[in-house]
Amino acid sequence: MIVLFLVLIAAVIFLPQFWIKRVLKHYSQPRDRYPGTGAQLARHLLDRLGLEDVGVVRGGPGGDFYDPEKRQVSLSPDHHDTASLTAVTVAAHEVGHAIQHADGYQPLVWRTRLVKGLQKWQRFGVILIALMPIVILALRLPAAGLIMLLVGLATLASGILVHLTTLPTEFDASFRRALPLLEKGEYLKPQDRPHARRILTAAALTYVAASLMGLVNFWWWLRILRP
Repeated sequence: MIVLFLVLIAAVIFLPQFWIKRVLKHYSQPRDRYPGTGAQLARHLLDRLGLEDVGVVRGGPGGDFYDPEKRQVSLSPDHHDTASLTAVTVAAHEVGHAIQHADGYQPLVWRTRLVKGLQKWQRFGVILIALMPIVILALRLPAAGLIMLLVGLATLASGILVHLTTLPTEFDASFRRALPLLEKGEYLKPQDRPHARRILTAAALTYVAASLMGLVNFWWWLRILRP
């Protein structure tokens, strides 16, 4: 029974990540399916929408995001440099976030602040958990050590909740912003439209996958700290 439970938990956590990676990889070939790369389409869409001040940069692997502070669309090397269906669709999704920002879509701003703030708090939480044994054993302050543990675990758990609560922002960028741009502008081949919807769904679910991996991290710390 315990083994079955662990298998189910592993499936819930890892299957979304597997599905997202599989979808993005599947439609990344051929790499020259469209006349322009993901970066070129992003630049074209931004200029067409009057967002010339928004930059398009080449990020690192997995670096697909929009930065409201720098006003930049960042695309990973594969999506920046190639002209696959995945590249142009992911580029449109990130442009969707730029449109949200230009429209004053507050959930995007809140999400960005929360995620950046949580990264600092989560590092702080890991430090607290690491220092807990020293406080308990060396300083003989069990109550203080317990408080540090609870605060540390709370910071790790908060990241999971934040990623889940930002899911509507991702779906808005995919289906209220990017998809209408791609379809009305006829940037997609007709046969690619259903596939683009799958890619946009995968792009929107990236934060859910991140939150589930946070759950693994949270469970790992609990296992280490369990007496």
